Amino acid sequence: MPRLRDVLPFWFWLGCVSFGGPAGQIALMQQELVDKRGWIDQRRFLHGLNFAMLLPGPEAQQLATYVGWRLHGWAGGLVAGGLFVLPGAVLMLALSWLAAAHGDLAWVGAMFDGVKPVIVAIIIGALWRLGRRTLQGWAPPLLAGAAFLGLFLGHLPFPAIVAAAALIGWLTARRGLHLFAAPHGGAADDPLPEPAAIATAGAARLIRLALLFGLLLVVPVGLALFTFGRDPWADIARLFTQAAFVTFGGAYAVLPYIGQAAVEKYHWLTAADMLNGLALAESTPGPLILVTQYVGFFAGWNQPGSLSPLAAGLLGGVLTTYVTFLPCFFFIFAGAPYVERLIHHKAAAGALAAVSAAIVGVILNLAVWLGVQVLWPGQPDLFAWALAAGGLLALLRWRLPVHWLVLAGAAAGLARLMLG
Repeated sequence: MPRLRDVLPFWFWLGCVSFGGPAGQIALMQQELVDKRGWIDQRRFLHGLNFAMLLPGPEAQQLATYVGWRLHGWAGGLVAGGLFVLPGAVLMLALSWLAAAHGDLAWVGAMFDGVKPVIVAIIIGALWRLGRRTLQGWAPPLLAGAAFLGLFLGHLPFPAIVAAAALIGWLTARRGLHLFAAPHGGAADDPLPEPAAIATAGAARLIRLALLFGLLLVVPVGLALFTFGRDPWADIARLFTQAAFVTFGGAYAVLPYIGQAAVEKYHWLTAADMLNGLALAESTPGPLILVTQYVGFFAGWNQPGSLSPLAAGLLGGVLTTYVTFLPCFFFIFAGAPYVERLIHHKAAAGALAAVSAAIVGVILNLAVWLGVQVLWPGQPDLFAWALAAGGLLALLRWRLPVHWLVLAGAAAGLARLMLG
């Protein structure tokens, strides 16, 4: 096995090239970690993947954290998970400044006008793929429809939708009713023996870990509030900490929850700005949930208080990223020693499967919310319709990588500007 200092360049390289969303990122890790380097065997890799899919948060980043933990303990997990996020986070900060400071320039606005319809197509494509894999039988489509109506018509909070779906899946699985099929597989039915140091873990360890992460959350946030005041930093910390615990289904699922609060409640940015941020997150490496960093940057930029807009934007972006990803490390470090029991727990698998079905309805709500603003802003936008239809065809028929599709949309927007 390699030493920790020898794997640092690899994890940084992985963070720089992790385009393509979780599917592409997981496939890249399978190729590099299992097939090419042999740092982890296939079964433990699949166990880590299934475990990450049971958790809220970006599964690819959590899988990298799990593999790093298996190789080098806590230090390895922090290095692997942190470097998986760092390159994309730095690039996202720079792009957030570009959008905030120069978004009114004609060429920047034209690029975003071309990207927005493509993002709608990407969301519809993700909805189609997830729906085909998840909505098997009569119960999952019914739950997905109920989730959509609860959000679109009932305006129910997103955490309530997730909690209700998880409870339904848990109870039906406990009663032996197989109404929801788990959306993933790969873990063998027979447990994989664990090293004694990993297998032996008790309640005292969990309590110490929870206290440590509680301090890591409260102390930096408290210092920020004490130094810079409450607005908007308290709301940033509260919103994105809550979001970190309910991000089942990825960034698409939690975006309506974040967007409703950021746009309609706190007025940090507009819905159009949200679309721009999603476009930037799609075209940069790292987890798509880094779009939250963009929202945090705009929150600071537009409500800087005593700071300059740039300093406030940087503080908002860094604070958002910190409270978004800190729980991800906690989930892995707390649950990794029990991964065998967790991935074979039928009630937990039923809860995850029900949440995955409800997430289809949540993403449908996001597609409708954004689609109306982009494709029908008072009247049909034929340019946007054409780009969205072409983008959807490129995704589903020719499987064009997402970041190339985003760049193509930006080029189309620039071409439209040049042609008048």
